[in-house]
Amino acid sequence: MNPALQTEICQFIREIGQKAIHLRDLGFQVDEKGFDDYVTNVDRELDHLLSQRFQAWFPNDGIISEENTRSLELWQQKSKVNQKFWFIDPIDGTDDFIHGREFYSVMVGALEAFQPVLGWVYAPKSDRLYFGGTAINGLFIATNGNVPEVLYPHEPIGASRDRIIVSKKDDLAYGDAIRTAVPNVEFYSLGSFGLKVMEVVQGRASAYIYLNRRVKLWDTVGPLAIAKAAGLICCDLEGREIGFGYDDINSEKLTHNQLIVIGWSKFIDEYLVAIAKEFHDI
Repeated sequence: MNPALQTEICQFIREIGQKAIHLRDLGFQVDEKGFDDYVTNVDRELDHLLSQRFQAWFPNDGIISEENTRSLELWQQKSKVNQKFWFIDPIDGTDDFIHGREFYSVMVGALEAFQPVLGWVYAPKSDRLYFGGTAINGLFIATNGNVPEVLYPHEPIGASRDRIIVSKKDDLAYGDAIRTAVPNVEFYSLGSFGLKVMEVVQGRASAYIYLNRRVKLWDTVGPLAIAKAAGLICCDLEGREIGFGYDDINSEKLTHNQLIVIGWSKFIDEYLVAIAKEFHDI
């Protein structure tokens, strides 16, 4: 990707995120897509804008987004022939957006040869944009619309070594078992899947454990492109790399068939052995 296009994409994603703040302030409508799954008119408007622009930038690639009803059909048709895809989530963490909390993000990711190679995760409220991947040979962070700087991933130190990210839903369902498997760890959470992954990249937690199999491709491609470029392990409870091929994804829901663990290798090696014993039936 040439630097001019990279800059243009960064600026546009920031514009979309700031537009989300503005549209929320004007008032919004909430609809329920399914059980505990909500969408707003803001999601839909931003989804359209992002999809339209990325299709113009990359006319030969597949564009799959959360609010596009044709996304499922496009994946089913094109994933078997190994087409390059762009995955778009206009608001990851809709519940946080609805309730006025800061932990939602705009996410875009590129999947090529069934591998996440490039991603953007933008937090509008903090005006912080993370992006990078193997496709551009680097990781970057831009704050307040300033020129991007190199993002240096680092392992957790001090108290952060004993912190793992577990969503509130997973804590309710599996928290006791995880604590039994890996005692003396502190759980914490925040809304967006992508922002959780960025916490691990920046060494604020040793790992992120995701066990409820609801996460979809537009949630994972962008953040995992960044995580993999940062040197994090992205695997399931058996240590197998998270897959993005046709057989790795539920073709009716676009969810991952695998449970997901993302973290620093020295901690993953320790956690997997203990946690897998508690979760062999999941």
